[in-house]
This record gives sequence, structure tokens and C-alpha cells, in this order.
Amino acid sequence: MTTIAITSCRKLEDYKQAVLHVGGDVRVVDATIGVDAALDGADGVMLTGGDDVEPSRYGEAAHTATVPAEEGRDEFELALVRAARDRRLPIFAICRGVQVMNVAFGGTLVQKLHEVPGNLDHRDDERAPLEVQYADVHDVNLAPGSVLRRLAGADRVRVNSLHSQGIERLGERLVVEARAPDGVIEAFRVEDAPRFALAVQWHPEWQVTSNSLSRALFAAFGAASRERAQDQVQHGE
Repeated sequence: MTTIAITSCRKLEDYKQAVLHVGGDVRVVDATIGVDAALDGADGVMLTGGDDVEPSRYGEAAHTATVPAEEGRDEFELALVRAARDRRLPIFAICRGVQVMNVAFGGTLVQKLHEVPGNLDHRDDERAPLEVQYADVHDVNLAPGSVLRRLAGADRVRVNSLHSQGIERLGERLVVEARAPDGVIEAFRVEDAPRFALAVQWHPEWQVTSNSLSRALFAAFGAASRERAQDQVQHGE
């Protein structure tokens, strides 16, 4: 069985169940154990959702409404992405994970997307039941030649995207996979990654078995992690 390192968050159970669904063994990691211990023996890395990335991490002052993540999480996850990249591990980043991964590759973020003229309001209503919060809210257009278009078998899908931060400048070596109707980047991949290295702004872990693209995403991530495990055994990669 492959081992997937999953960053700790408040709504961890859905992420764990999605990984278990594709035959992965879950290792929950956070700043208390350190990056090397988190990745030693891991075959893949998943970055989960959560609160805002601290704007100082990409050279900006914080908006008054910024909700920073728990202490140490930003530093740990940024280092985790870079170390996973160097170890050639498959990476699957979701929601906040998109923002962390973009910053780790040198990109910047828009702190409050809804304050930018012409943008959709990408936020959810946290007072609503989870079934409402995580319902599909808008389409995303999948880029020609993208991993997502291949997995979806379509050029457009509807997603449950809920976030206040978003990508401003895309990081180095990152390629757009999908955009919202307002042009906001909703997914990207690492251009020269040897294996699956994809980030999506929406929540495929939510009720994963009922959505064909979500199932395909986790299946692809699981397959890449198994391939990495096999190569590690055969070649010590």
C-alpha cells in the first residue's frame, strides 16, 4: 500500500477517506514533526484546505480581513512543497493547497478576490449546511491539452469552488489548467514534473465517489503514487 502524507486541517476526514478510496495509507503531517519526517517513506503528498496564506509570504501587507492559518502551518507547508518537488513525489493540492503551492513556486495571491472589479464572489456561506457550502457553484473552463480536460473528457465542468484568496501571478514552472468564467485561475500543474503534480481550487474530496472527475483525479494521483513507490523499490529513486 502506498503512503500519502496529508497536511493536517480542520476538515481532515473527507481528505483521508478520498485517499483510502484509492488504496492509499494516510499519514497526517504538520509542523510538529518536521518536513523530513513527514516525507520519509511517503509516496505522495496532499495539501489540504484551510485558512489564508499569510501575505508576508509573498511580499505583501495583510488585508484587514485576512484569516491566517494556525501558527507554523505556512512555513511548514511551503517547505513541504519544495522538498516534495525535490524528491520527485506526486503532489495533489486542494483549495488552500493551491495558494500554498503557487507561493512555494514564487507566485503571488489576490487576498480578497471579491474586491476586484469584475470578479465573481468565490466565497462560501459558512453559516449554511455543508451540503450547501460544498455544492457546485460555477463552471471552470479546462485548458486545451490539460490534464484536467483529458480526465474530464470535456472542455468545461462545474465545481464546488469556495475561497477568498486566489492566484494573482502564477509561480515559475506552473501551467494553467482551468479558469473560472471571470478569468481567475482555478487549477494548474507543474510543467516539468516527472509525475502527477496538480492543484485545484475546488474540493474533489467532498463526496468523491459521486463525481466522475473527482474519482478520476484521485485515481490518477493514487496511480502516480504507486508508480513512485515501485520506482523507489526498484531503483532507489
